[in-house]
Parts: sequence; structure tokens; C-alpha cells
Amino acid sequence: MNNDMLAMSLCEIAEAIQKRKVSSLEVTEAVISRAQQLQTTLNGFIFLDAEQALKAARQADELQARGEATGLLHGIPLAHKDMFYRAGRASTCGSKLRKEFVPNYTSTVLSRLDEAGALDLGGLNMSEFACNPFGLNILVGRACNPWNPDYISGGSSSGSGVTVAARILYGALGSDTGGSVRLPAAICGVVGLLPTNTRVSRYGVMPLSFSLDNAGPIARTVRDCARLTQVIAGFDPMDPTSSTREVPNYEININAPIKGVRIGLPVQHHGTRIASDVRAALEASIKVFREHGAEVLEIQTPEPEPFDVLANTIILSEAAAIHARWLREQSDEYTPIVRERLEFGFSFPAVKYVEALSLRGNLLNDYLDKAFNKVDVLLLPMLSEPVPTMASIEKMLNAGPDLSFNLAMHTRLFNYLGLPSLSIPCGFSDNGLPVGFQLVGAPFSEDRLFNLGHVFQ
Repeated sequence: MNNDMLAMSLCEIAEAIQKRKVSSLEVTEAVISRAQQLQTTLNGFIFLDAEQALKAARQADELQARGEATGLLHGIPLAHKDMFYRAGRASTCGSKLRKEFVPNYTSTVLSRLDEAGALDLGGLNMSEFACNPFGLNILVGRACNPWNPDYISGGSSSGSGVTVAARILYGALGSDTGGSVRLPAAICGVVGLLPTNTRVSRYGVMPLSFSLDNAGPIARTVRDCARLTQVIAGFDPMDPTSSTREVPNYEININAPIKGVRIGLPVQHHGTRIASDVRAALEASIKVFREHGAEVLEIQTPEPEPFDVLANTIILSEAAAIHARWLREQSDEYTPIVRERLEFGFSFPAVKYVEALSLRGNLLNDYLDKAFNKVDVLLLPMLSEPVPTMASIEKMLNAGPDLSFNLAMHTRLFNYLGLPSLSIPCGFSDNGLPVGFQLVGAPFSEDRLFNLGHVFQ
């Protein structure tokens, strides 16, 4: 029965608990057992609080027995990237500098998951301070790809991608500043959402970039991702930058027919730089959408490189400001690649930083006009090449140049523009590692992305 439970999606296990086919305690015991079994191999957790989780599962079952269980996620064990603060519990952010940091307040997204009845098993592995796309971690070592531990898991939400893909967890939260939810989701073969900027509160989440950070879910299916987004989205008075726009029911139209929906293939992202095996998986995916009645056409969009430069200017400038004191006083506590990237942020003149911020509005309007004047959504790759090995990344890092631009070349521009993007697995490359594509929409079009992604799956 344990294997059957662990194979279910988040929505399926929620229904099973609701109908009392299984108890929260049974599910939680199975999840903890698998987490402990695979921890040595995959290193998905920074810490696992089994005792507290089992206590919470018993309480969830007691509530249900009294008829008081009403949340969308009642009794479901989850865990999250170890940068979402919970009062009274250490939050390491994957760093030596914060290994003993204990916040006295809880992030809004964790509070909303609590209110929906979810359980919290602990903190998941992550790139140090969410600051590299490879999953490198100085505190506990990297999380390993469950398809092949020799390959990278992606970052910075590495543990979230690994544990969901390994069928340990039904879902997890990550953060995405340049691709950090979508990259590990694609690399590990699961689903990940970058929400519209301001859609989800950032209160109580360790920042990397005040302007471009986003919290988003990683899950096994698009429907699971929609349910998690339903729970965490919406205005938060503790985060005045969060949107007051009403949150729709993301599941209500998830099965709607997609006949007539116009899907654009930006030629700037589908060019000759795409590896042949990745291209084959993308073309097979496009065929599925056509078979369901969607209209697919090539379109011209602005080149991604200038957006990448502007995004990096903002991210690294703001990250350097956040880390300035630690970099002065405890620089040896950082992994060299993280320290070098953060210190590079000091090299940007204030004029360039302000310019990158001030251009966002006009560039967004221009992109929306060019990208969505003929289509409803965009479909483009997550990675141009098959997932790289960890050895190849280490060789590259030792040589000096930074591959992060190439790894995030299809993702970071949407953080800059604040557009929602849904990463969906679509097959495997010749090396046996997953391939993913992303659907990108206009602001606050998550419901359309979920509909298209669910129909595809």
C-alpha cells in the first residue's frame, strides 16, 4: 500500500485522505520512510523533522474524525526549500552563515499551507543563498538528480525538484529569480511554476533580489501545481508589493478544451542552438497540442539576451546589497562561485541598476505587443541542451567562465518581465535525462497555462 500511496499525485492523495481510504498518519509514515531511505543517495533534505510531522499527522486525523478537516491540502506531508521562514525553526538558506538562524515569524506562504491543512516535514536542499543554477551547496553538499546522480539537479530549488521527482514528496515550494523553480523542475522531470510577479507573497522568504524574486510550487502534475498555487496566491498585507487582484479557481476550467487556442513558437528560442534530441521532444509536444485543436504558429519576439543582461544587473546589484556586510566580514564562509557572483554585483554603477529597473515597464509593454498580438501563449524550451553532468559543470567552473547564462537563457527574461511561466516535462534526451518545455502567458494568465499544461499531460 505504501508504494501505491507514494505513486499518487497530490490531488489524488488529498482525495484519498478526504474519503478516508488512507489516513494522514499512514501517508506521512510512508513519506518519511522513503525520505530516509533515499537521503544518502539523493541528499534532498537539509533537515527532516519526522517527530513533529508524525505528531501533526495524528492531529490531522483527529480533526478529520471530528469533521473539522476542510482544507484543500488536509493531512498532506510537504517540505520546502530551506529559505521559507517558520517561527522557532532554523532556516539555513543552504549556507554556513545562516546554519543557526532561527526566525521569530513565519512566511505567509507557509502560513497559508498550514491553513489549508498541509503538514511540514522540514527544509529541502538548495543552492547556497539561492545563488547558482546547478544546486551547489556548501553546507550539506548538493542534491542529486534522481534519474542519474552523476547529473545536476538544477537550482536553486534543487531539493524541491529532486524530492518531488523521486516520489518522496507530493509537492514543494521553491523560489524563482531567474529560473530557480523551472530549471530543477525541468531537469528532474516534474512541473514548476513561476507565477506572475506579485501574485504570491514574498514575506518571510530569504531574498536574493527584492525586485525579481518569486515563490512558486513544484509538483508531479499540472493539476497539483494549480492547487498549490490556489493556496499560496493572493494579496498579503505583510507584503505591500503583492497584487490585490482576485485569485481565480485554477482547477475549475483545467479540463476545458483547447481547440482554437493560439500557441506561438518564438523563433528566437527555437533556432539552431537547440540540440537535436531536445528538439525532437519539443516537436512531439507541439504535435500533441495540434492534435487537441490548438493552432501553433511561429512568431517573432524580442531577442532574449538584452533582457538577460538587465535581469542580471538587477539581481546581482540587489544581492550584493543584501550580502554586503557578510561579504566584508565573513567572505570565507561562502562557496567561491557564490562569493564571486555576489561580489560582482558591486561592479554595477547605480545608474545602470536604476536604468534596468526603470526600463521594465516599457519593455514589458513592447514584449506583450510583439509576443501576444497574434497568439495566446508562448511555447519554448527550458534548456537548449541535454542536462549536463556534474563533472562537466565542475570542469567549467574550474576553468573560470560562468555557464549560468546559457542554462537560464530561456528563463531569466520572464523574471525580468514578470510574466508567468509553467515548466512541463515532455520526454527524455539521448542521455536518459528529462526534457521540458515552458508555457508563458500574459500577466495573471496562470489559469490558461494550467489548462493547456493539464490537457497536454
